[in-house]
Amino acid sequence: MECNGLLDLRGAEIGGDFAERNPPISLPSQPSDSSLLSVDIGGTLIKLVYFEGSAELKGIRGAIGGQLKFVKFQTSRLDECLEFIRSKGLHCGRGIATRLANMSMGIKMISSNWQRLGGSIPSKSYSYHAESTGVAGNLIPATGGGAFKFADIFKEKLGVYLDKLDEMDTVVTGANFLLKKIPNESFTFMHQKRTPADVNQKNLFPYLLVNIGSGVGMIKVMGNKKFERVTGTHIGGGTMFGLAKLLTGCTRYDDFLQLSQQGDNLVLDLIVKDICGELVCQKQGLSASTLASSFGKVVNSRRKLSDYKAEDLATTLLSAFTYNIAQVSFLVASLLKLKRVYFGGSYIRGHTSTMENISYAIDFWSKGQMQAVFFRHEGFLGALGALMGNENLRNEDSICEDSKESEFNNDSSHDGKLSIEHNDDNIFPYLLVNIGSGVSMIEVIGNGKFERIIGTHLGGGTILGLARLLTGCTSYDEFLELSQKGDNLAVDLTVGDIYGEQGYPKIGLPATTTASSFGKVTTSKLSDYKAEDLAAALLNAFTYNIGQISYFVAKLSGLKRIFFRGAYICGHAKTMDKISRALKYWSKDQVQTTFLCHEGFMGALGAFWSYENMGIHDLAANDFIKEVLLSAPYMLGKAQVSPPLKTNMNESGLEEEVKRLRHNNAVLRDEIERLKRENLQLKTAFHNSN
Repeated sequence: MECNGLLDLRGAEIGGDFAERNPPISLPSQPSDSSLLSVDIGGTLIKLVYFEGSAELKGIRGAIGGQLKFVKFQTSRLDECLEFIRSKGLHCGRGIATRLANMSMGIKMISSNWQRLGGSIPSKSYSYHAESTGVAGNLIPATGGGAFKFADIFKEKLGVYLDKLDEMDTVVTGANFLLKKIPNESFTFMHQKRTPADVNQKNLFPYLLVNIGSGVGMIKVMGNKKFERVTGTHIGGGTMFGLAKLLTGCTRYDDFLQLSQQGDNLVLDLIVKDICGELVCQKQGLSASTLASSFGKVVNSRRKLSDYKAEDLATTLLSAFTYNIAQVSFLVASLLKLKRVYFGGSYIRGHTSTMENISYAIDFWSKGQMQAVFFRHEGFLGALGALMGNENLRNEDSICEDSKESEFNNDSSHDGKLSIEHNDDNIFPYLLVNIGSGVSMIEVIGNGKFERIIGTHLGGGTILGLARLLTGCTSYDEFLELSQKGDNLAVDLTVGDIYGEQGYPKIGLPATTTASSFGKVTTSKLSDYKAEDLAAALLNAFTYNIGQISYFVAKLSGLKRIFFRGAYICGHAKTMDKISRALKYWSKDQVQTTFLCHEGFMGALGAFWSYENMGIHDLAANDFIKEVLLSAPYMLGKAQVSPPLKTNMNESGLEEEVKRLRHNNAVLRDEIERLKRENLQLKTAFHNSN
């Protein structure tokens, strides 16, 4: 029996063809006169789910059959949403008595079935009365921050009350409902092909649910009513759309997505070949088309924002942020030891490039051990969950054995690595994070023993590239100076902006927490915003992102010490402060953060770190190569992953290249010797002073 309270799910199936977005769900056994409506009011979109009985059965008493339908509106156009509800009469018959009567019907049906099986029930009335609730009027189940913000408007314009339900509860309930009750709801997307996902009902849990809204929330789902928000990132759909408005002039997200299909990100993105040249790529076995730094080419360009095509800017934005979301999701899933990663949220929109980027990145970083899975109703998880009200999902459903409390924030050792004691004589192992145009992360396990773990394409080149386009700054120092005068809250969306001054206490997010970088951008006119506020928001967004990814990588590798270096961090107090705060927040003071400036650093306790005693002098000498081993797995657009390129360089050309490299190495060695002497002088001076 598939009748649970509000919905009769017998024979439920998705209508339309497999590629259709947000298709109706046919409910052939549902009473046609059912009055069902729920809303999810987000910062950008309002999502409605409602039941509509079959047209040919209207007016026929006892008729069954109809469809769940899905529709969305811009939050900024709330009046259009209210008019739609009014025109359909969806607000009528939504009284508490109606809703509780539906619940009563479900209880009676269950009781009847139980009696037929020989069971007995206590003599008790299962009728409900609206008067007993103390609330008059109609009631609509609602979720999202807007359920609080716009409750009075719904009451004033439609005469209805919003039954406010927790957003995370409804998102998880909606996802579980679709996965367990609706056939062919989920799918994978690789190489431009949709493939129905094989959902094993007996082994569904646990999984990671990545909800891409204005920001991104990541939830470990362990059962129908058992889940935990493990983390999130403020670089989400709101960030993409906010920057898209400023850079491309798009005022609708769908227009931005369509524009991104027509562009070439190689116009703005820096790739390995741009830094090393094809010869070095061949020698090092690198793909020449590997993405090194999103917007990195803008840094050394004299072109202004108006000189770039809107479609190229859109394509670059989409690849930059979808790769980042996928990378953070992969790291979180790895930390939680989860193989199943489901992506939902209204910013996916069934967009092929969005899904392709996320799928390819997850597959690449996991070496094929993880799959990105999507929902056909990805933007309506919260609204569906609100409609369910947790009544369609029962505790007896299977929960995987490893659904114990998440170890995400547990400091237990990974293969014993976290138990290593660090001191002046043994600083190994540690994570070295080099912030150049992109960001490379290298595990140093001993003197001269190191290997690159991972990297990110959102680095210093991204910050300065976007700063040039948005503020006109031509140097990093100029950008940092400008950022100190600004207020990122002028353009960043906070938790308080969504939920009010109380924040989101259920998951420990205060009102001041950034929910979505650039999520408060409402117009496409760049002059509406102060350059210093945009600079402050850029610095805040990307330094915190670097700090978050660095922490996840260190934790995954069992490392408790992180050293930062690079041209975009040394000597810049504001940058170091932001990264320090990010590491402090994410690690809860469990990770030591050290910044290497001027090729060495005098620590607070007098510990002196140089490249030599850190075991990375060879790495420093080859930084021009190591700095580009970063980033996203491949390039969206015209460049793709490719084998090492063939070269027509003749023998004399090779000899000249070798001479040049030897000269550069000699210069670097001389510099290292000078620094060694300087280090010795500083050590002597330090000991003499004591």
